[in-house]
Amino acid sequence: MIDLYTWSTPNGRKISIMLEELGLPYKVLPVDIGKDEQFEPEFLKISPNNKIPAIVDHDTGMSLMESGAILMYLAEKTRRFMPESGPQRWLVIQWLMMQMGHVGPMLGQTHHFVFYNKGKAPYAEQRYLDENARIYKVLDRRLADVPYLAEAYSIADIATWPWIARFQRQQMDLGAYPHLRRWYVDIANRPAVQRGYHIPHRLEDVPMPD
Repeated sequence: MIDLYTWSTPNGRKISIMLEELGLPYKVLPVDIGKDEQFEPEFLKISPNNKIPAIVDHDTGMSLMESGAILMYLAEKTRRFMPESGPQRWLVIQWLMMQMGHVGPMLGQTHHFVFYNKGKAPYAEQRYLDENARIYKVLDRRLADVPYLAEAYSIADIATWPWIARFQRQQMDLGAYPHLRRWYVDIANRPAVQRGYHIPHRLEDVPMPD
């Protein structure tokens, strides 16, 4: 059994989607970040950076914070969604790092400035909207040549997809990025993704482009 500490955010959904894809048994422990529950002492023992998601794997005694590390751990534990060695493994890691270093941080700033605090910092709004467009173009170019980011469906896709699922908050039209749109819809229709998206609570249907 795996304990999953999570909330309804892109980073949290990465891990619930991964666990659903793997079919591993897990217990959901919601951490309401709107009520600052991420600062509770018991949670900080598991996630010192006071961020969700985090897991405790009772099978191994391992506890982990940081979504990218958790995805790699689960992939190695099950030998799924990331090759064990060779060039394809590094291809997956490369695109996972793209998500960790660019997709998540930059699109997250757009949520902060454009969606939640519109009008307070016009320079920041434009900066991150421009960066959104750049990132979407990078992903679209990549997906023009391959079905998934690392060629086969992998943790790189599982990490990236929940962030693109907030394209509406980012004021992005997926129709302008046809290859990214194709990839997004393909993953959105996976049953495990549908289930994982609604952990820990069902708030809305999976967003779909027009």
